[in-house]
Amino acid sequence: MKIYKSNYRDHWISPYSVLEYVFFWTAWSKCGRSRGIVEDADYVDHPAWVDRAVDYISPACQAIKWVLDLVHPQVNIIRIDPYDTWSMDHTLSDIILPMLRQLQVTKHGAPFVDDEDVPEHLRSTVAEPKENEWDTDSLHFQRWDWILAEMIWTFEQKVADDAEGQFFDHSAYNIADRAGRREWIDDINNSVSKTKYDEAGHRAWQFRKANGLRLFGKYFEALWD
Repeated sequence: MKIYKSNYRDHWISPYSVLEYVFFWTAWSKCGRSRGIVEDADYVDHPAWVDRAVDYISPACQAIKWVLDLVHPQVNIIRIDPYDTWSMDHTLSDIILPMLRQLQVTKHGAPFVDDEDVPEHLRSTVAEPKENEWDTDSLHFQRWDWILAEMIWTFEQKVADDAEGQFFDHSAYNIADRAGRREWIDDINNSVSKTKYDEAGHRAWQFRKANGLRLFGKYFEALWD
């Protein structure tokens, strides 16, 4: 597998921005170029002639965008090799896990999460009363943090080489160095029969992993920064 994917590219140059930089000394230009928040009392709107000028400049801006998109497009090359699909779930897990970890660190918001998908102590029914009906409740972001953590845990299990080994105790698995094949096989059978298996723990682990994959599918379109 080879993936070459560049950052998103937007070559659009706003005609309003062009005029704001040309007439940089004006009050309306300074308001338009301000990177901060301009108070309503201090805001100066651009004059009417700017809208008319924009109609003339827009075709040139569109032409520039077309040329830049042509000579400097976004790189999006994906090559899949046959061996990538031999165990496709593990191949994808190697990619999904680091992306989820980065999203957990860099996210700037949170989607709405259904109460049924989180523990009772994180549900909206136990959150503090909202000041306004349109506000998010006090546990809104904690719910998404929990969902992301469950997804990350799930894919950590997927990429682990021997995640299920924790449920098997092979301490009695001691095969002697036998010269004869029959004796060696007997030792294996005897040791396997003494292996301890945590069935309840294994079932709980499988259930949590299956739920994490369900959450990943349910909130797939909410995986944005």
